Amino acid sequence: MEQRVLGRTGRPVSIVGLGTWQLGADWGDVREEDALAVLDAAVEAGVTLFDTADVYGDGRSEQLIGRYLKGRPDAGVFVATKFGRRVEQRPEHYHLANFRAWADRSRANLGVERLDLVQLHCPPTPVYSSDEVFDALDTLVAEERIAAYGVSVETCAEALTAIARPGVASVQIILNAFRLKPLERVLPAAEAAGVGILARVPLASGLLSGRYTRQTVFAADDHRTYNRHGEAFDQGETFSGVDFATGVEAAAEFAALAPEGATAAQTALRWITQQPGVTTVIPGARTVTQARANAAAADLAPLPEATLDAVRELYDRRIRPQVHDRW
Repeated sequence: MEQRVLGRTGRPVSIVGLGTWQLGADWGDVREEDALAVLDAAVEAGVTLFDTADVYGDGRSEQLIGRYLKGRPDAGVFVATKFGRRVEQRPEHYHLANFRAWADRSRANLGVERLDLVQLHCPPTPVYSSDEVFDALDTLVAEERIAAYGVSVETCAEALTAIARPGVASVQIILNAFRLKPLERVLPAAEAAGVGILARVPLASGLLSGRYTRQTVFAADDHRTYNRHGEAFDQGETFSGVDFATGVEAAAEFAALAPEGATAAQTALRWITQQPGVTTVIPGARTVTQARANAAAADLAPLPEATLDAVRELYDRRIRPQVHDRW
């Protein structure tokens, strides 16, 4: 699989990675043996980046990754984790003592001496403007608890503030065919600064797979049931903030743009990897079949200009009025 350098980490990673929120919690139950099989299928398909967080299943996702990589030390996987969401979201909680404790917990979960990458996990907006916060992250690097740090953001404004910080190696941001705003300023700024971009929620919580109808029902413990209006966390994390009925209809139009031999989901992933400035896209997977299919998106030929134009037209007509100015 094609590799790109992840910003200021200097490390090459696969253009399609694996998001592991699904393996921790909030997407319905995934058995341990199934989760380990997903990790293995991704690696065998050429994936060299796993994205996780200390809050996914309260550490379960990190622990599963650690268990898997202990048995596959030759896998060469770069692990990007996140911290900060296990406490009440107040800026004063983002300080060195907490960072040390959170990093040490993730190190234990993953079974490593030094974390490849730690990302602030969508913290309160004022955190991005705090010199003390980034001084503390620099201290973790100096102490060799972490090799590099980045941020995971909700808004383009937060991303731009973070990109201006000289120590920020990467920015993780929602980017997909239903969330185009980062293309305007964030991706060009990141590319100019040498900051890596991890594109998250690439299928708009599954909408862009084209598999859902208005009648689709998700499990009670699935965030696509309990967070549609931002009841538990930012609404943009669920269906990219798009109204479900609108998203289903738009996704059917998007699926019609898929080239012969490709699924709608693979087309959505290929669209992201074509955007200038993107390092890697991190779709999640709950099954071996999904992991393999996601990785195969890297093998698709570039989408033609006519398809790219059609994606933009669909966004402007159906999605932009709902979400563009909010994120």
